[in-house]
Amino acid sequence: MDMDEVEIQQKRRQQDEESTQQRSAILGMSYLDTRPFEADLPLVTDVLSVDEMYKGHIVPLIKGGDERAFEFGATTQTPQSLIQQMRKDYADEGKIIQISLISLSAYRQFMLRFDPPKKAVYDDISIAKEGDSDTISSVSKTLNSVSSEDVFNYLITQADRLGASDIHIENGRTDIRIRMRVDGALHPVAHLDRDRYRVIMGELASRAGISTAAAESQSGHMQREITAGGATHLLNLRVETVPTMYGQDAVLRLFNFDESLLNLDLLGIPPKQREQIDDIISHPRGLVLMVGPTGSGKSTTLYSMLNALNTPDRKLITLEDPIEYGLSGISQIPINTTGGQQFADGLRSVLRLDPDVVMVGEIRDQDTARTAIQASITGHLVLSSFHANSTSTAFSRIIDMIGVNPIFSSAIRLVIAQRLVRRLVDETKQAYEPDEATRSYVKRVLEGIPEDTEHPDLDTFSLWRPVASDDAPFGYKGRIVIMEQLIVDEEIQRFIRGDVEDVHPEAIETAARKHGMLTLEQAGVLAALRGETTLDEIARVI
Repeated sequence: MDMDEVEIQQKRRQQDEESTQQRSAILGMSYLDTRPFEADLPLVTDVLSVDEMYKGHIVPLIKGGDERAFEFGATTQTPQSLIQQMRKDYADEGKIIQISLISLSAYRQFMLRFDPPKKAVYDDISIAKEGDSDTISSVSKTLNSVSSEDVFNYLITQADRLGASDIHIENGRTDIRIRMRVDGALHPVAHLDRDRYRVIMGELASRAGISTAAAESQSGHMQREITAGGATHLLNLRVETVPTMYGQDAVLRLFNFDESLLNLDLLGIPPKQREQIDDIISHPRGLVLMVGPTGSGKSTTLYSMLNALNTPDRKLITLEDPIEYGLSGISQIPINTTGGQQFADGLRSVLRLDPDVVMVGEIRDQDTARTAIQASITGHLVLSSFHANSTSTAFSRIIDMIGVNPIFSSAIRLVIAQRLVRRLVDETKQAYEPDEATRSYVKRVLEGIPEDTEHPDLDTFSLWRPVASDDAPFGYKGRIVIMEQLIVDEEIQRFIRGDVEDVHPEAIETAARKHGMLTLEQAGVLAALRGETTLDEIARVI
């Protein structure tokens, strides 16, 4: 396990301990953090049976030397009736009993010692470098040796360990290809025997509520609890299947319920753009739109904004299809649009609940757009996403959808288009001198950017290329956000009100650039000049 994984597991464990400590105060119990001793505390095996420990979610911790003093670790899932009964029984026998509240992660760590898993341990999956067929063969061999009951869980656990955003299961004539998307790029992982198809589809059907015999595409949803490094986290999986010539292909999208990572500070937004976001969300009214293709990190940025706004004096409500992350302190409402529900209907209902901030999963139709605009001019901050390639395209598409609308011009405050590009590994990246064609391209892209924008001398700058290592086979690790932020000022409002006849994306972009907007391509090239990514990545994504 590399350092990044260790840090994530420690952070998850810390969250579990903090919430358990808060819960102990509510339950009137003493809290015990077992991390300092849970790995080497001698096990008390003659007080409770393993079945009793599982049934009551409770573990014996200490049995006193005089056989009279006992200490137990209970969890939030231990029935209060059991705790009361144990206290009474031990007191009746003249024994001293102390029952403390421990976290569920701690309980699981003790149960791994009281009842060690008897399953075989399989090798971890590795992502193959380009042309490395040996790794793919080795992983394929491992996957084909994993027992039928374990193969599905093993795939999900390994995808989570690698930080993959999705798993692609694709049927061929002779085998099943498994690929995983890591840091936005799709990598072949293994080829499975055809007889595994029935096992995988059977698991998908029972867990995600889909049919193995359907003749049309299907959507499903499932959750999986994953324990690693002493911490437990909940993984939310969105499942999409489509029938193909050789069977149903499936894509599993992984959403990690790690609330602490939904934080604007962790997205690496450049200072100037971050100031603009902070300014807009510090005056909670109006409409903020996030645009970009699927997988561009729109949801993460929206949720991070919600987390920044999530204070005790505000009521936040979301309408989502489906709910991707569970957030504490926010009322989240699932909207099943495939089942006939509409975002607009849900939005009209929640406005009666007097929210301060509303997030609408996606504006897909005229009705939702109009309702969101109406809500945003009546004292609410409305956050939403929209499918468009750039901020200016989003404007012209919405104007096409709802027509010239003076109310829209006073409602909309900020449109953000974003992409995710892979981040270079600082320790291994290599500087190089670009050729003249590249220098000319960079100069052309950055022509006319605001004077206060930091960048190196465009006649002498260097660029960086990725260098592979054992830890990062492609020379990249993690991703960074590239943003184009269009602030709606008086000039842009003229387009929306119909004061300007020529409402097309190029005209809107030209007006926004005059007022200091950086385009996605400009923001990407600046990130490459800072050594955070490469021009190849910018070309691939933008």
